[in-house]
Amino acid sequence: MKKKCRVCKNYEFSSIIQKRKYIKSSAFVFYYQPKKEEHARVGISVGKKLGNAVARNKVKRQIRGMIDALYTFDEAYDTILIVRPVYQKQTFEQNFKELETSKRKLDRRRQGKEQR
Repeated sequence: MKKKCRVCKNYEFSSIIQKRKYIKSSAFVFYYQPKKEEHARVGISVGKKLGNAVARNKVKRQIRGMIDALYTFDEAYDTILIVRPVYQKQTFEQNFKELETSKRKLDRRRQGKEQR
């Protein structure tokens, strides 16, 4: 995932989360809002409950790899992905499938709102 496709600034995270549009799953919470730039951006947040800095960085690397496989970055929304502690209890394949189904659900929700 390229740096231009990331949400990095704290105020950007806050503005997306304050919109309160979200989708939950057991291991992830997706917050989203319409994109502000020409390409979609993704921010990843991993809390301290998942372990020390080494463990959290490993989780972020894994999720960036999953996002590269799933996103085309021409979506109509910016996303914040918050990782829940359940993530570590599941295998990589289970987490990937859950991320994929959550993204599909988000795409369907966004398409439904655009058709209205």
